[in-house]
Amino acid sequence: MAVPVYLFTGFLESGKTTLISNTLLDEGFNDGEKTLLIRCEEGIEEYEERMLKQTRTTLVTVENEQDLCSDLLVEFDRRYEPDRVMIEFNGMWSVNQFLEMDMPLDWLLVQILTTIDAQTFTSYMSNMRSLMYDQIFASEVVIFNRCEPEMKKSFLRSNIKAINKSVQLIYEMSDGSINDLKDDELPFDVKADFIDLEDDDYGLWYMDALENPGKYKGKTIRFKGKVMRRPEDDEDIYVIGRLAMVCCAEDMQLIGLMVKSDHAEQMVDGDWLTLSAQIEVIFDEEYGANVPFLIEESYERCRPMKDEIVSFS
Repeated sequence: MAVPVYLFTGFLESGKTTLISNTLLDEGFNDGEKTLLIRCEEGIEEYEERMLKQTRTTLVTVENEQDLCSDLLVEFDRRYEPDRVMIEFNGMWSVNQFLEMDMPLDWLLVQILTTIDAQTFTSYMSNMRSLMYDQIFASEVVIFNRCEPEMKKSFLRSNIKAINKSVQLIYEMSDGSINDLKDDELPFDVKADFIDLEDDDYGLWYMDALENPGKYKGKTIRFKGKVMRRPEDDEDIYVIGRLAMVCCAEDMQLIGLMVKSDHAEQMVDGDWLTLSAQIEVIFDEEYGANVPFLIEESYERCRPMKDEIVSFS
């Protein structure tokens, strides 16, 4: 049985220890499994012994980068027989070098998360950009913590997206609350009658449209997406969207919207289109709320995107 490995990257005092502790205590994550926690640096925050015991977590420390090698990981696997592994990586060590390392046969790297202190982000990007790049380039989730209301999240977003276009971004305020992008910080004009989406912005638009369908009613949108045909849909309906990772790389699903079209019968499952459509709103019984519904205006067949996985930030 595969042993999932979670890699937490980020500079010292960026919030890795707090994130790992909160994750271990989350009942939705922890169901009594034995966790091996490999700590590669020590900051001000410490892991509480009570928490480690409560979550069946064994903490080991690796102090030197050269010691973190395949042989050591194999020894950890033999000695502790973990059900899963969490690694608090050192912010000054090479993530790329670690990713090239051979892990024990049953270990599977399932997620890379990066924590960033929003208050020191500008300084790090200006003075330590290459180190910042190494921490971010392979991450699937970046968590900006200690955000303040006056901070422009669009600035944070654009700098990260320049390094890693597919990464999901989460903005955590200083009080611990999660903050979303405001309309004026979305990477497209929500007030425009015609919205021409960039490829990387589909996830942001999709989530915002799903949460606020009335905002987009009557507008025309153009974007690139993948077609899905479902046997339960009417003959003049197809679905278009993008693939999203639900919980792991093996669990993909198409997140998309229904399209009413005179050409639906010509669509084949897996086709790629650049679609222009008018946005209407209908009530979805399964979802239990109003959702966007697309009326096809025109389309062009196109090549599949190089990276088909959608970003939600």
